[in-house]
Amino acid sequence: MVSLLDKNQLDCFIEKNPSWIIDDKMIKKEFRFDNFIDAFGFMSKVAILSEKMDHHPDWQNTYNKVKINLTTHDKGGITNNDIKLATSIDKLINT
Repeated sequence: MVSLLDKNQLDCFIEKNPSWIIDDKMIKKEFRFDNFIDAFGFMSKVAILSEKMDHHPDWQNTYNKVKINLTTHDKGGITNNDIKLATSIDKLINT
């Protein structure tokens, strides 16, 4: 069962992943790349990952920047699904 995370769980995530921020019931991060092609390639990888997880980001791309916002809309905030996706997205950068 998917449920909202409490403040302690969110604080623990941010402590381990300080590049993400909590804002307005979402976790957010901006990724920067050398160019548009690299940014778009990253988005393609995230799209495939998100589809496999059946949990999709709200995102925006402008040239070499990709902004990702994660929230579980039907729960009205941040759940473990968002944390799992954020962690998996970060692993895409480190591989």
